[in-house]
Amino acid sequence: MGMLVVLLLLSSGCGQKPQTAPTTGTGNADSNGAIGEPVATAPQNEGQTQGSQGADNGKEPEQPPQQTASIEAYFTDDNMLELTKETRQISFESDKDKYLAALKTLQSSEKTDLFALWEKAVFHSAALADGVLTVDMSLPDEAHLGAGGEALAIEALTKTLFQFSEVNAIELLVDGEKVDTLMGHVELDHPLSRN
Repeated sequence: MGMLVVLLLLSSGCGQKPQTAPTTGTGNADSNGAIGEPVATAPQNEGQTQGSQGADNGKEPEQPPQQTASIEAYFTDDNMLELTKETRQISFESDKDKYLAALKTLQSSEKTDLFALWEKAVFHSAALADGVLTVDMSLPDEAHLGAGGEALAIEALTKTLFQFSEVNAIELLVDGEKVDTLMGHVELDHPLSRN
Protein backbone atom coordinates (compact mmCIF):
# COMPACT_ATOMS: atom_id res chain seq x y z
CA MET A 1 0.00 0.00 0.00
CA GLY A 2 2.83 2.34 0.92
CA MET A 3 4.45 1.88 -2.50
CA LEU A 4 1.11 2.63 -4.20
CA VAL A 5 0.82 5.89 -2.25
CA VAL A 6 4.40 6.87 -3.18
CA LEU A 7 3.72 6.11 -6.85
CA LEU A 8 0.52 8.16 -6.80
CA LEU A 9 2.39 11.09 -5.23
CA LEU A 10 5.16 10.86 -7.80
CA SER A 11 2.78 10.64 -10.74
CA SER A 12 0.68 13.58 -9.51
CA GLY A 13 3.82 15.67 -8.96
CA CYS A 14 5.17 14.87 -12.40
CA GLY A 15 1.81 15.16 -14.13
CA GLN A 16 2.32 18.88 -14.72
CA LYS A 17 5.62 18.54 -16.58
CA PRO A 18 4.29 17.12 -19.88
CA GLN A 19 2.25 20.32 -20.35
CA THR A 20 5.49 22.21 -20.99
CA ALA A 21 6.49 19.80 -23.74
CA PRO A 22 3.38 19.12 -25.87
CA THR A 23 5.40 19.11 -29.11
CA THR A 24 6.63 15.56 -28.47
CA GLY A 25 3.30 14.01 -29.43
CA THR A 26 -0.09 13.01 -28.06
CA GLY A 27 -1.16 10.72 -25.22
CA ASN A 28 1.87 8.44 -25.54
CA ALA A 29 4.22 11.37 -25.11
CA ASP A 30 2.36 12.39 -21.96
CA SER A 31 2.81 8.96 -20.43
CA ASN A 32 6.44 8.81 -21.56
CA GLY A 33 7.05 12.30 -20.25
CA ALA A 34 5.52 11.50 -16.88
CA ILE A 35 7.53 8.30 -16.59
CA GLY A 36 10.68 9.73 -18.18
CA GLU A 37 11.64 11.98 -15.29
CA PRO A 38 11.51 9.34 -12.52
CA VAL A 39 13.15 6.73 -14.75
CA ALA A 40 16.22 8.93 -15.06
CA THR A 41 16.63 8.97 -11.28
CA ALA A 42 15.30 5.48 -10.55
CA PRO A 43 18.67 3.68 -10.92
CA GLN A 44 20.18 6.07 -8.37
CA ASN A 45 17.27 5.59 -5.95
CA GLU A 46 17.23 1.80 -6.06
CA GLY A 47 20.30 1.50 -3.85
CA GLN A 48 19.29 4.42 -1.63
CA THR A 49 16.62 5.05 0.98
CA GLN A 50 13.33 6.76 0.15
CA GLY A 51 14.49 9.87 2.03
CA SER A 52 17.18 10.57 -0.54
CA GLN A 53 14.70 11.23 -3.36
CA GLY A 54 14.64 14.95 -2.66
CA ALA A 55 18.43 15.18 -2.95
CA ASP A 56 18.36 13.47 -6.35
CA ASN A 57 16.14 16.18 -7.82
CA GLY A 58 19.10 18.60 -7.83
CA LYS A 59 21.29 18.59 -10.94
CA GLU A 60 24.60 19.10 -9.10
CA PRO A 61 25.41 15.44 -8.24
CA GLU A 62 24.82 14.40 -11.86
CA GLN A 63 27.47 16.79 -13.22
CA PRO A 64 30.51 17.14 -10.96
CA PRO A 65 32.41 20.41 -11.36
CA GLN A 66 35.15 20.28 -13.97
CA GLN A 67 38.69 21.36 -13.17
CA THR A 68 40.88 22.80 -15.90
CA ALA A 69 44.62 23.09 -16.41
CA SER A 70 46.92 24.41 -19.08
CA ILE A 71 49.59 21.96 -20.29
CA GLU A 72 52.08 21.57 -23.12
CA ALA A 73 51.38 18.74 -25.59
CA TYR A 74 53.95 17.63 -28.14
CA PHE A 75 53.62 16.89 -31.86
CA THR A 76 55.88 16.68 -34.91
CA ASP A 77 55.81 17.73 -38.55
CA ASP A 78 55.41 15.41 -41.52
CA ASN A 79 59.18 14.81 -41.64
CA MET A 80 59.23 13.61 -38.01
CA LEU A 81 62.50 15.37 -37.26
CA GLU A 82 61.67 17.17 -34.01
CA LEU A 83 58.90 17.86 -31.53
CA THR A 84 56.83 21.02 -31.44
CA LYS A 85 54.78 21.95 -28.40
CA GLU A 86 51.26 23.31 -28.25
CA THR A 87 49.62 24.83 -25.20
CA ARG A 88 46.39 22.95 -24.54
CA GLN A 89 43.60 23.18 -21.99
CA ILE A 90 42.47 19.98 -20.32
CA SER A 91 39.28 19.41 -18.32
CA PHE A 92 38.90 16.70 -15.69
CA GLU A 93 36.66 15.84 -12.76
CA SER A 94 39.37 14.89 -10.26
CA ASP A 95 43.17 14.86 -10.07
CA LYS A 96 43.32 11.17 -10.98
CA ASP A 97 41.60 11.93 -14.31
CA LYS A 98 44.02 14.64 -15.43
CA TYR A 99 46.69 12.20 -16.65
CA LEU A 100 44.34 10.48 -19.08
CA ALA A 101 43.06 13.89 -20.21
CA ALA A 102 46.68 14.96 -20.88
CA LEU A 103 47.37 11.78 -22.87
CA LYS A 104 44.31 12.37 -25.02
CA THR A 105 45.66 15.78 -26.08
CA LEU A 106 48.48 13.87 -27.81
CA GLN A 107 45.98 12.27 -30.18
CA SER A 108 45.13 15.36 -32.24
CA SER A 109 46.89 18.61 -33.03
CA GLU A 110 45.07 21.90 -33.40
CA LYS A 111 47.49 22.89 -36.17
CA THR A 112 47.15 21.30 -39.60
CA ASP A 113 50.92 21.28 -40.21
CA LEU A 114 51.61 19.14 -37.11
CA PHE A 115 51.26 15.37 -36.83
CA ALA A 116 49.83 13.64 -33.74
CA LEU A 117 52.17 10.74 -32.99
CA TRP A 118 49.61 9.02 -30.72
CA GLU A 119 46.58 9.55 -32.96
CA LYS A 120 45.85 5.83 -33.51
CA ALA A 121 46.72 4.65 -29.98
CA VAL A 122 43.99 3.79 -27.49
CA PHE A 123 44.69 4.94 -23.93
CA HIS A 124 42.81 2.78 -21.44
CA SER A 125 44.00 4.16 -18.10
CA ALA A 126 46.60 6.26 -16.33
CA ALA A 127 46.93 5.73 -12.58
CA LEU A 128 49.46 7.27 -10.18
CA ALA A 129 50.80 5.31 -7.20
CA ASP A 130 53.91 6.23 -5.18
CA GLY A 131 55.13 8.63 -7.87
CA VAL A 132 54.86 6.06 -10.69
CA LEU A 133 52.24 6.75 -13.34
CA THR A 134 51.13 3.49 -14.96
CA VAL A 135 49.71 3.99 -18.45
CA ASP A 136 47.86 1.12 -20.11
CA MET A 137 47.23 1.38 -23.84
CA SER A 138 46.50 -0.60 -26.98
CA LEU A 139 48.53 -0.07 -30.14
CA PRO A 140 46.78 -1.36 -33.26
CA ASP A 141 48.92 -1.95 -36.35
CA GLU A 142 48.02 1.45 -37.79
CA ALA A 143 49.46 3.10 -34.66
CA HIS A 144 52.95 1.72 -35.32
CA LEU A 145 55.58 4.18 -36.53
CA GLY A 146 59.14 3.80 -37.79
CA ALA A 147 62.14 4.01 -35.47
CA GLY A 148 62.32 7.82 -35.57
CA GLY A 149 58.57 8.19 -35.08
CA GLU A 150 58.56 5.76 -32.15
CA ALA A 151 61.39 7.63 -30.41
CA LEU A 152 59.56 10.95 -30.89
CA ALA A 153 56.28 9.43 -29.68
CA ILE A 154 57.88 8.24 -26.44
CA GLU A 155 59.56 11.62 -25.98
CA ALA A 156 56.25 13.43 -26.60
CA LEU A 157 54.49 11.24 -24.05
CA THR A 158 57.14 11.61 -21.36
CA LYS A 159 57.50 15.38 -21.83
CA THR A 160 53.74 15.78 -21.55
CA LEU A 161 53.35 13.63 -18.43
CA PHE A 162 56.47 14.81 -16.60
CA GLN A 163 54.95 18.31 -16.48
CA PHE A 164 53.06 17.02 -13.45
CA SER A 165 55.55 17.38 -10.59
CA GLU A 166 54.13 14.40 -8.70
CA VAL A 167 55.03 12.03 -11.58
CA ASN A 168 58.54 10.69 -10.99
CA ALA A 169 58.39 7.71 -13.36
CA ILE A 170 56.12 6.32 -16.09
CA GLU A 171 55.34 2.63 -16.54
CA LEU A 172 54.06 1.92 -20.06
CA LEU A 173 51.92 -1.18 -20.55
CA VAL A 174 50.39 -2.53 -23.75
CA ASP A 175 47.11 -4.32 -23.05
CA GLY A 176 48.13 -4.67 -19.40
CA GLU A 177 51.52 -6.23 -20.13
CA LYS A 178 55.09 -4.92 -19.91
CA VAL A 179 56.71 -5.01 -23.33
CA ASP A 180 60.32 -4.63 -24.47
CA THR A 181 59.33 -2.16 -27.17
CA LEU A 182 56.13 -0.34 -28.07
CA MET A 183 56.43 -0.47 -31.85
CA GLY A 184 59.41 -2.75 -32.45
CA HIS A 185 62.27 -0.23 -32.59
CA VAL A 186 62.99 1.54 -29.28
CA GLU A 187 63.77 -0.52 -26.19
CA LEU A 188 61.74 0.55 -23.16
CA ASP A 189 62.94 0.98 -19.60
CA HIS A 190 60.50 -0.16 -16.92
CA PRO A 191 59.69 2.37 -15.65
CA LEU A 192 60.80 5.42 -17.62
CA SER A 193 62.36 7.78 -15.09
CA ARG A 194 62.35 11.55 -15.00
CA ASN A 195 65.72 12.89 -16.21
